[in-house]
Amino acid sequence: MKADTAPSATADDPVCTPGSHGVAQAGPVSLAVSRVARLHRVAAGKLLKGLGLYPGQEFVMTHLWDAGPVRQSELIKAVELDPSTVTKMLQRLEQAGHVRRRPDPADRRAVLVEATDASCGLLAQVEGAWAQLEGRTLAGLDAVERGELARLLSKVEANLCAEVG
Repeated sequence: MKADTAPSATADDPVCTPGSHGVAQAGPVSLAVSRVARLHRVAAGKLLKGLGLYPGQEFVMTHLWDAGPVRQSELIKAVELDPSTVTKMLQRLEQAGHVRRRPDPADRRAVLVEATDASCGLLAQVEGAWAQLEGRTLAGLDAVERGELARLLSKVEANLCAEVG
């Protein structure tokens, strides 16, 4: 046998072939949830792009609109994202004029982050984009199905929260 020739498979050493193993078969619901989450994020991204936002930035802004000025470390915990991701988001949001960062007067080592007055107009646009996304996501489902889907997803979320800790 030549050194650059792959050995052939035997019954004791099978080669993984397409279709012989199915992650989808082992976890069809997990695959569906993964696909739906990815598609939902892409659809959200398209809507948010029209507002000058990247996916995830609306969660940062929503927290700031609801909570008022918060320490950057608290914001990172609240949105449950990597600190470097939040820092980059804040840099972009600051450049766009949506947030302001300043030293915390109670602890000059900490940084306070707050939504700017100029960002208030963005709030209604983000709410509108999410309402539009909700409509597109649930199109074709009646009120009972929508309620059942929300109930089931809440259970799935609780299961995963318990797993993640």
